[in-house]
Amino acid sequence: MLGQSPRPGFHTVTPYLVVDDLDRMIAFVKDAFGATEHYRTQGGGGGTHVEVRIGDSMVMIGGPDTPRHSMIFLYVEDVDAVYAAALKADAISTMPPADDLFGEPRGAGVQDPCGNDWYFANWTKRPDAPPAA
Repeated sequence: MLGQSPRPGFHTVTPYLVVDDLDRMIAFVKDAFGATEHYRTQGGGGGTHVEVRIGDSMVMIGGPDTPRHSMIFLYVEDVDAVYAAALKADAISTMPPADDLFGEPRGAGVQDPCGNDWYFANWTKRPDAPPAA
């Protein structure tokens, strides 16, 4: 289920921070950790999605169009199988599997039994895809 290679420049697991003041957070990670911004887009819900590199890792940052404070982002081979396994392990659905979700070919989301949000998607290189990090 987790065997698929993620987007170029990403690892399987990517933290996703959701903040009220996106510009302040971007300035912080740049000043504190030497982050470099690689991608920025405006979401359909009015929020902004930014991807920054810190060392050899990517961090996704978005806001403020969601009540979440953070989530874990996973690149997976089979979104539907991971979604079903998560529900079987007592997760609560936050986004059922759907095609073309937030720019990914297929994605879904759950909240684990401890209240953490997980979003997972598969990755297929498309002409409109964000650049490699």
